[in-house]
Amino acid sequence: MYCVLCLDKPDSGALRLETRQAHLDYVRGTDFVQAGGPLTAEDGETMIGSMLLLNVDTEQAAQDFVANDPYQKAGLFAEVSIHRWKHVIGSLAPVQP
Repeated sequence: MYCVLCLDKPDSGALRLETRQAHLDYVRGTDFVQAGGPLTAEDGETMIGSMLLLNVDTEQAAQDFVANDPYQKAGLFAEVSIHRWKHVIGSLAPVQP
């Protein structure tokens, strides 16, 4: 499993909102996104990035997923990091397509 952390470019809220539905459709169209959601500023509302847990076997698969994400294609992200992640604590519901 891989954790993907994406930080938005400064002042890109409008671009995020314009691209959000395409991004959500893309994510929901997979069977391997285990969990995800926006990172927010301290106000808890302003979206500043994304976090996704991908149930894939290789970093290349995670990179391919990010490369085809509408957010990435639109140039929303200033920074993307991908890290192998081992689930130890808590429970994750089965993926629902």
